[in-house]
Amino acid sequence: MCKFFKVIFISTVLITNAYSQKQDLKKQPNIIVIMADDMGYADTGFTGATDIKTPNIDKMAQSGVVFSQGYVTHAFCGPSRAGLLSGRYQHRFGFDHNPAYDSNNPYLGISTKETLFPARMQKVGYTTGVIGKWHLGAAYPFNPMNRGFDYFYGFLGG
Repeated sequence: MCKFFKVIFISTVLITNAYSQKQDLKKQPNIIVIMADDMGYADTGFTGATDIKTPNIDKMAQSGVVFSQGYVTHAFCGPSRAGLLSGRYQHRFGFDHNPAYDSNNPYLGISTKETLFPARMQKVGYTTGVIGKWHLGAAYPFNPMNRGFDYFYGFLGG
């Protein structure tokens, strides 16, 4: 199915242990979150697809945790991403749209009053990163590097 190849965004939130080796603390696990837009439930090998080859995703599924009943909170990308990263239903803070790409508009983006998942992870010692499409605002206040990510490689718009 072409849906898999339409995936514009794979937000791979790579979070690694940021504690110094000098600290005598229990090592925290690495956490990777993959979010793919426009991908159906059965569009990977480990969920039954035979027409789409996903060997690396299948290997990760075999050795990691798979959520078999996870649901998005919105029908399209920006709001569902806002819900995932905030941990809140995005309509509660007014993010029910895909923002237009406008790096000069300080109003088109996820509310800066919302504390996002990576910022919470930084507070407990993790280093955070995102790779892929952001689509949560292109102006400076909404930049991933200002929202809790230590590293960003991708594009800001949709």
